[in-house]
Amino acid sequence: QAQFVESGGGLVQPGGSLRLSCAASKIVFRLPDMGWYRQAPGKQRELVATIDVGSHGDPYYADSVKGRFTIFRDNGKNEVYLQMNSLKSEDTAVYYCNEVTFSAAGPSAVGSWGQGTQVTVSS
Repeated sequence: QAQFVESGGGLVQPGGSLRLSCAASKIVFRLPDMGWYRQAPGKQRELVATIDVGSHGDPYYADSVKGRFTIFRDNGKNEVYLQMNSLKSEDTAVYYCNEVTFSAAGPSAVGSWGQGTQVTVSS
């Protein structure tokens, strides 16, 4: 059973914006360290951004989204968000959220994947 539920995807024109939301599929005290991933057709799933549980450290962003995407969380609502601005056609993908753990090798996803939310950037 997926641990998280993603929402907020849709069709948007290049240069547009979307905000994705991620919530736990069951009641939890607080969402853990979290990450947003995406998978484009024919490509492997890739990490887009991460944020730690207390938002103490600097978020991680993939080079391809730096300056355009912002990850943030509302611990009161137990939700994590991905604000996506200046969207490009290459951002088209299914977006997923998941718990992440951090090691010397970098962040890694933990647990099962949800259905994701489709983001399509097209004119």
